Amino acid sequence: MKRILVTGAAGFIGSNFARRALRQHEDWQVCAFDALTYAGNLSNLEGLDDTGRFEFVRGDICDEGAANAVFESGLWAVVNFAAESHVDRSIHGAADFVRTNVLGTQVLLDLARRHEVPRFLQISTDEVYGSLGPEGKFTEDTPLAPNSPYSASKAGADMLARSYYETHGFPILITRCSNNYGPYQFPEKVIPLFVTNLLEGQTVPLYGDGMNIRDWIHVYDHCDALMAVLERGEPGRVYNIGGDHELTNLELTHRIIAELGKDESVIERVKDRLGHDRRYAIDGTRIKDELGWSPRIDFASGLTETVQWYRQNESWWRAIKTGEYLEYYKLQYGAA
Repeated sequence: MKRILVTGAAGFIGSNFARRALRQHEDWQVCAFDALTYAGNLSNLEGLDDTGRFEFVRGDICDEGAANAVFESGLWAVVNFAAESHVDRSIHGAADFVRTNVLGTQVLLDLARRHEVPRFLQISTDEVYGSLGPEGKFTEDTPLAPNSPYSASKAGADMLARSYYETHGFPILITRCSNNYGPYQFPEKVIPLFVTNLLEGQTVPLYGDGMNIRDWIHVYDHCDALMAVLERGEPGRVYNIGGDHELTNLELTHRIIAELGKDESVIERVKDRLGHDRRYAIDGTRIKDELGWSPRIDFASGLTETVQWYRQNESWWRAIKTGEYLEYYKLQYGAA
């Protein structure tokens, strides 16, 4: 069995990765490690215990002692999703982002190197590249130019990971992905926020002129790409992962309100975010040519299925919006 440490596993992409990895690889065991901060949700991992190849450990990646206990039982790979990731929160307070995203990554890198873990996959973001003009796409050689405290902290983690490969020859892999959507996404992010607001009869807050452009990818496609990189990627390499589907935020909003049978009257224009990057777009040539991966889920059907998931899982997102899910953690583990 290949034992894999998935940090941040109770979050959106981490939990989807854990589910998909266990489903597709019968010889993989997953150790899910998560601090259960506000964005971590144990219900995202519900049912995985039934596989017999899954365990959950509550812990902070900045806590070397807690993390080391997991490493001591042997690992084939580390997949580091653990991160503070909400741009708006980073604008109002950067300290938690620097601590978790930079210091936490350093702790994991040191432990993985000490225990000679064969593969270390650092999950990053296209936001480290900054903002694009109307033409062109980000390649793996695009200079890093982060414009928010969040993206700056992720760029710092990437540089640390790269340095461990260059200095120590440690088998680092880095992925940078475009905007994800799909089930289990925390409803502070735009798609689940807009969908759940509309299901509650509320308006949807659209930043500025709505003409900021993002490249969208379904979380299942992203997870499949990550597994391809983990298994077959070349150490020391960066792999960009994109969905090949660019939309302005206004176009995205129109798609969502159409799915919910609403009209433009539900759109509430709000002041633009500080340092709001205008456009992201990914050139995924490397991962397609080297690893044979490309996205399979078209945005139209993916969005329809995602909206349906939030319709069918109202208790999941209502518990988050009311804060009820945090009370469950206090009962199970005590206050964080």
